Amino acid sequence: MVSTSDFRKGLKVEFKGEPCEIIDFQHVKMGRGGAIVRTKLKSLKTGSVLEQTFRSGEKLETFQLEEKKMHYLYMQDGLYYFMDEETYEQIPLTGDQLGDAKNFLKENLVVVILYYKGSQLIVELPTFVELLVTKTDPAGFKGDTASGGGKPATLETGAVVKVPFHINEGNTIKVDTRTSEYIERVK
Repeated sequence: MVSTSDFRKGLKVEFKGEPCEIIDFQHVKMGRGGAIVRTKLKSLKTGSVLEQTFRSGEKLETFQLEEKKMHYLYMQDGLYYFMDEETYEQIPLTGDQLGDAKNFLKENLVVVILYYKGSQLIVELPTFVELLVTKTDPAGFKGDTASGGGKPATLETGAVVKVPFHINEGNTIKVDTRTSEYIERVK
């Protein structure tokens, strides 16, 4: 159990039987009444955000997530297949279950899958991945400057990110999977 005084961003709690993460909270002292805590809870199952107000001192249940390291194997018929590193069991996940993570999956990538009460909940990617640029406009056109600007580039996984003008097809780049942003070119 966790009290409202212990709330912090990123804390995972169970609210109405559903796993949620606190993405924002604010303690508010009312004039004559007691204090309240306004929170924004993100459902870990659906991704929807719910605003909820709690009285100061109210308690919520916390929960444990089970982590499993898995290798991404391949995609077939809309299903993404992962293999457990310990048992070699293969599990399929749909694109909806993966969310934006599917944009950065390439074969043999090691991910962490979080389980809640035996079912897959979240796929956590490494913070940075290195991907090949398969399509982008050529460099050297008007507006090609050393600072500012950029151009779209399609990566080997199908994701599109904004890259500096000097990046060409065939370059390998490092991408931040949390923000979908270009970090640097890989030599």
